[in-house]
Amino acid sequence: MRAILGKGLEATEALWPAVRQAFSWVYRAAAILRNKRGLSAAGVGRRYRGLIGAIARHREAFGELQEAFAHFRKVTRSYWPGLFRCYDVVELPRTNNDLEQFFGSYRYHERRASGRKLACPGTVVRGSVRVIAAAATRLRPIEATDLVVSVSAWRDLRGRLERRQAVRTLGRRFRRDPDAYLRSLEETLINRALPP
Repeated sequence: MRAILGKGLEATEALWPAVRQAFSWVYRAAAILRNKRGLSAAGVGRRYRGLIGAIARHREAFGELQEAFAHFRKVTRSYWPGLFRCYDVVELPRTNNDLEQFFGSYRYHERRASGRKLACPGTVVRGSVRVIAAAATRLRPIEATDLVVSVSAWRDLRGRLERRQAVRTLGRRFRRDPDAYLRSLEETLINRALPP
């Protein structure tokens, strides 16, 4: 085992100075994002923008890792508009890991309750209600007063869910028998176009 490790270290020895330098930049980024100072989103964004600028100015120090840091800067720019909102919104998760953990927990409980090995297809149609209900019940027990909503809002939500279900049903019918589905669609259109 030591021989394999020794060969690996020997083969990558030239990369280590750049890796050490790169890790120092990564640790600086982590310190800014940790936000121990309690800065607002704009403050964290300013500090992070300064770090990204410094990375761009010192890119020659990264050696063979220049391409990796160029990719890091490109991805950071693409996420920039929503990257720092978590510092202004109190309960917004700071990383995707928190969101993945939440949805993973939902998926686990959904499978456990339904007995399915795969995710429930109903989540696609009713996920906007089911996932919110799952999130709400994690925060605190739901009281009867929490269920009181206006009838018009309930009907509106119900209508949206039924429309999504109808679209999904039509897609399933098409996948099962495309010819029959298209025939029935043609007949419906022809009957609408012809005078009675």
